[in-house]
Amino acid sequence: MEKRKKTAILIPCYNESKTIEKVIKDHQAIMPHADIYVYDNNSSDGTAEIARKAGAIVRHEYRQGKGNVVRSMFREIDADCYIMTDGDDTYPAEFALELEKQIYCGRADMAIGDRLSSTYFTENKRPFHNIGNVLVRKLINILFKSEVKDIMTGSRAFTKEFVKSFPVTSKGFEIETEMTIFALDNNFKIVEVTIDYRDRPEGSESKLNTYIDGYKVLKTIGTLFRDTKPYVFFSIVALLLIVISGAFFVPILLNFLETGMVAKFPTLIVITTLAIVAIISFFCGVILEVLKKQHKHNFERNLNLLNEIWRHEKVEDR
Repeated sequence: MEKRKKTAILIPCYNESKTIEKVIKDHQAIMPHADIYVYDNNSSDGTAEIARKAGAIVRHEYRQGKGNVVRSMFREIDADCYIMTDGDDTYPAEFALELEKQIYCGRADMAIGDRLSSTYFTENKRPFHNIGNVLVRKLINILFKSEVKDIMTGSRAFTKEFVKSFPVTSKGFEIETEMTIFALDNNFKIVEVTIDYRDRPEGSESKLNTYIDGYKVLKTIGTLFRDTKPYVFFSIVALLLIVISGAFFVPILLNFLETGMVAKFPTLIVITTLAIVAIISFFCGVILEVLKKQHKHNFERNLNLLNEIWRHEKVEDR
């Protein structure tokens, strides 16, 4: 008999004592077959004890930040389907079943709970968060030529292949952006499921800092764009430098044609340096693009090897 597939519900938590019990109970009622893991991130309000009494498997991550929590979750838990949700009761539990379905039917390596196409903009009372979500979505879709509707949602489901191959580098709330870019860059199957979103209940406070976390997300996008598309990134840098140097060189050239003299030697030296840097930048992009393609080939080979190992393990379990 084939071994039953295992679903793990992952709930990263930091001071969610007002909502965590309801989140756990709702998921137990909807998905009694799943194991529920709560990873407490240095809560001071008794979140871990409440979660334990509610029937969840409680573990601790002492390095502060959601990215650190996700790293530990992905490394420590073994399952066939991973469903990640937040402990603030903003994502109704019933949508987890649809996310799980997308994974088990093979349609997705990462199923995204799309809030922005439903109730997010009416439920969320923080206007700058609304603007930030739209801005990040547009940036990533332009840079990576994609059509993802909700980049920063905390409601997601993953295959084992995705979880065990995802190199978590973010420490904080920029982790969702990193997941999305990793999936797009490595051609993982992405499916979006429209879900409802409800604002935090009264007395429950968000841990997000609009400006600091927004800056971190934008920085992450820039860094990942440089790392995943080095040729495009460094070509843009080279083009900007050439344009700047050209803008200052043209007046010097025109003056030389009129008078036969170069009047601004310091400026000419600076713009010549900029032009040289532009050329170096362009060829850095070319070299890094070759290395990036080699890395992708190695990634695919390693992923195929992992899949082969897991297939043999499943055959042995029958």
